[in-house]
Amino acid sequence: MKCLYNIAMECYGAGVALASLWNTKARLWSAGRKDLFERMRSSIDPNSRIIWIHVASLGEFEQGRPIIEKIKAEKPEYKILLTFFSPSGYEIRKNYTGADYIFYLPLDTPKNAKQFLDIVNPEIAIFVKYEYWLNLLAQLRARKVRTFIVSAIYRDKSIFFRSYGEMWRTALDTFETIFVQDNHSRTLLAKLGCDNVIVAGDTRFDRVAQIAAAAKRIDFVEQFKGDRRLFVAGSSWGEDEELIVRLANENPTIKFVIAPHEMEDSRMAKIAQTAKYGAVRYTQYKAEDADKQILILDTMGMLSSVYGYANFSYIGGGFGVGIHNTLEAATFGLPISFGPNYKKFKEARDMITLGAATSISNYDELNRWFTPLRDDITHLATVSQISKEYTAKHQGATEIFYKTVF
Repeated sequence: MKCLYNIAMECYGAGVALASLWNTKARLWSAGRKDLFERMRSSIDPNSRIIWIHVASLGEFEQGRPIIEKIKAEKPEYKILLTFFSPSGYEIRKNYTGADYIFYLPLDTPKNAKQFLDIVNPEIAIFVKYEYWLNLLAQLRARKVRTFIVSAIYRDKSIFFRSYGEMWRTALDTFETIFVQDNHSRTLLAKLGCDNVIVAGDTRFDRVAQIAAAAKRIDFVEQFKGDRRLFVAGSSWGEDEELIVRLANENPTIKFVIAPHEMEDSRMAKIAQTAKYGAVRYTQYKAEDADKQILILDTMGMLSSVYGYANFSYIGGGFGVGIHNTLEAATFGLPISFGPNYKKFKEARDMITLGAATSISNYDELNRWFTPLRDDITHLATVSQISKEYTAKHQGATEIFYKTVF
């Protein structure tokens, strides 16, 4: 079985190399790993005490960030090595100043795993949420490196609980402590004999609290919003945008900000063409555009602060692979709506149960959710309070992790 895993890794690497001929992300993935070990050797001080933190992509980085910053503040004797698997995380955060060294993770072959750890020689390894790279974990076990996983979540159908999941069950033995998000995960792991499990919650709640506390004042959003109420649609995809533009067209007294997940010119042009009361891109915004109804946020890094000006929110992705970050909106006390593909996200399920969020499958359902919030101030205030209290109640995972490890 391990042989098949290694063959799969080699095939994956070859497949990405081939795809890099026409795919931008694949090209970045391959280029970022070129001469990786040479670059690591020239950058990393072999005498440093290293804490290695690995994240898959941008979302997991945001989960790991409170831990990185806590360690940097409390344990300056350590250097932080941050690795990414995905270009969508690395390329955006490769200049993050909270880590001392930032690299792509090498492909998980036996040779690469050994070479990587020979260079890094970490005292502590921390994996965020998932990414069970079997060769790396085997090397960490063999070297007796203190290894942890944080904000992990396990489901009944996860590979660990399948008849063919023996390799992954063995991988769990690597972790000194497994910090999980919920009691169900602990119960599932207990069936495998894992008693090194702590229900700490999700560090994303700590991160969004940091974001809300550090939210920036944005003059042009204040000008654009004026004395109107604001609806923010974050990380939207095409099908989301069709619904939101229709909602805007039928609610001319409400201002809208749409932040596309991928800023394709054709999609942003379509929003502008179908907006009945006018739309403008952030990068083209002028003072005279304040009377337009829709602002298209065609830039990175501003969405979390824009939520602070909103009264209502929609989170994109639910008509595709899955919804994006709902907690950034919830921490500002916003009512939240999203498409039907949300069930693997615990916080979305929780907020639906509490009444802070609603899943919609079509425009009529979106409109039925929005209309009472628009027309009833008391109802809006109640839902907003539920949303804000939910995020406040679930903070503290970072502190639990830190006190356990250090």
